[in-house]
Amino acid sequence: MLVLSLVVALLVAAVAFSMVMSIATVVERRTGNAGWVDTFWTFGLGLVGAGAALAPLGAAPSGRQLLVAVLVAAWSLRLGSHIAARARASHDDPRYAALRQQWGRDAPRRMALFLQIQVLVSLPMIAAAILAAHNPSPGLGPQDLLGALLVVAGIAGEAVADRQLRAFRAAGAGVGTGRGRICDDGLWGWSRHPNYFFEWLTWVGVAVIALDVSGGYWIGWLAVLGPACMYWLLVHVSGIPPLEEHMLARHGAAFRAHQARTSAFFPRPPRPAPVTEETR
Repeated sequence: MLVLSLVVALLVAAVAFSMVMSIATVVERRTGNAGWVDTFWTFGLGLVGAGAALAPLGAAPSGRQLLVAVLVAAWSLRLGSHIAARARASHDDPRYAALRQQWGRDAPRRMALFLQIQVLVSLPMIAAAILAAHNPSPGLGPQDLLGALLVVAGIAGEAVADRQLRAFRAAGAGVGTGRGRICDDGLWGWSRHPNYFFEWLTWVGVAVIALDVSGGYWIGWLAVLGPACMYWLLVHVSGIPPLEEHMLARHGAAFRAHQARTSAFFPRPPRPAPVTEETR
C-alpha cells in the first residue's frame, strides 16, 4: 500500500466518522446523556474500520481483509452493545458531565468540537486496520493467527471484566461499605481498569497482523501507532484520569487504598495491603 493510498483512505474514513460523531452530538444534546457518545464512537469506529479494511469495495476481498474486518466488527459490536445498555440504564456519564460543568455556558460548542477531535485521534486505529488488512504477505500465516488470537483475547477479556463489574454492582459487595465500596473481584483485583487493558490489547492484535519483518511492507509498521494512541488516550487523557478523579471524589480513602494495592493498567498480582495500627 502506497502512502498516498493510505492518506486517501484515511481522509474518506475521517469524513464518514465525522458524520457519525455529528449525529452523536445531536443525540447528546437532545437526551442530556453523554453516555451515548461512547456508543456512537464505538459503533462508528467499528463500521469505518471494517469498511476501510474491505476497501476498495467492489473488488473481491482477500482472506486477510475479511479477517481484519470481522475482528474489528466483532470488537465494535460487543463493546458498543455493552455501552449502549449502560447508557440506557444511566442518566449521564460522569466524565462528560464534569466537562460540561467545567465548560459552563460554552459547553454545547466545546462538546461538539471535542467529539470531532475524537475523530482525529481515532485515525491511528483506523490506519492500523487498513494497514493490517492490506498487508501483501501471501496467504494467512502464523502472524495472522497470533494477531487474531490477541484480538479475541482482548474482546473476551474485556467482556469478562464488564461482566464481573456488573455482578459486583448487582450484589452490592466489595471493599468498604456504602459509598466506599470498590470492586476488586476477579480481574479488577489485578488491574484497576482491566476493561481498558483488554481494549488496548485488541488493537495490539490488529497491529500485529500489519507488521512485516522482511522490510517489504515497511508502511505496515505505522500500525503500531494505533495501540500507542489507544494507550495514550486510555491511560493519560480520556480514560483513567477523569474516571479516577470521579472515583476519588466519590470513594475517598477506600479508592486511594485500592490505588496503592492494585495496578492501574497492566494486570499483575495485587500488592499486600499496607500495615497500619488498625490492622496489627
